Amino acid sequence: MKTAYISHHDCTRHNMGPEHPESPARLMAILDQLQDTRLNQELDFFRAELVNTDHVRRVHPATYVEQLDLIQPKQGRIYADPDTIMMPDTMRAAKLAAGAAIQAVDAVMCGQNKNAFCATRPPGHHAERNKTMGFCFYNNIAIAAKHAMDFHGLERVAIIDFDVHQGNGTVDIFQGDPRVLVCSSFQHPYYPYSHYAVQESNIINTPLEAHTQGRGFRNKVENAWLNELQKHKPQLILISAGFDAHKADKMSDIELDKTDYRWITEMLMDVAKYYSKDRIVSILEGGYNLKALAESVEQHLEVLAGV
Repeated sequence: MKTAYISHHDCTRHNMGPEHPESPARLMAILDQLQDTRLNQELDFFRAELVNTDHVRRVHPATYVEQLDLIQPKQGRIYADPDTIMMPDTMRAAKLAAGAAIQAVDAVMCGQNKNAFCATRPPGHHAERNKTMGFCFYNNIAIAAKHAMDFHGLERVAIIDFDVHQGNGTVDIFQGDPRVLVCSSFQHPYYPYSHYAVQESNIINTPLEAHTQGRGFRNKVENAWLNELQKHKPQLILISAGFDAHKADKMSDIELDKTDYRWITEMLMDVAKYYSKDRIVSILEGGYNLKALAESVEQHLEVLAGV
């Protein structure tokens, strides 16, 4: 079985403007890297499908979901919040991103693919239950987790978030839910300045000081997460795969490189081997330096694909 790669060209049609870092070029840079290195030959490519609204409503209130559809402009751009811009193609892209997350869970749980990566946008981990934030509309990783539990009957899921910005939306949705272990590393103090002090046994916040390098990152993550993952024994591992902690990315002051993303993927693969029947679904979050993003995703996918 191969790693599933789920994407859709229409995810590039959501365009928040030429100066916005969360740009359509991110997906093209990843695809170009896979073609240049021929890693694409090791992957199963699938076209993302639009999410069924019922899946979204398991995470977000119906009023929130309906409001997003209502405020989407027919032309031009509007601000859904100070960071997050909507234009006519935004919600189609968001529905494709959430739909890809559902497809990925289904492919892995049904044994069609050994694991999966969703190369989609907009990202999702900042979206709270009823609040857009940080370029995010739907919380894709939360939608995936809910589907895994509600449809596939899983009792224990782990969400790993190594984006440089804390996944406040994911914490907001799952805090206090013992079925879902959320492990999140992030620069602190830094955006989004919320949920970093949540005191719940299922939330493992791992703040990183500015200028933390690879060795410090690896030590903190291994010490904070590995024992918790072993205790939780997740039946599925979901990854909020943000690559903006790379030292070349201007969106942060953390100093990782592509080998650190290979290392964290290898660690999670080891956990999945023992507890999750190798089942991993990874969903793209941040990463805004195009070269660093593409090379880091390549490392991530090489490990997932076993090449």
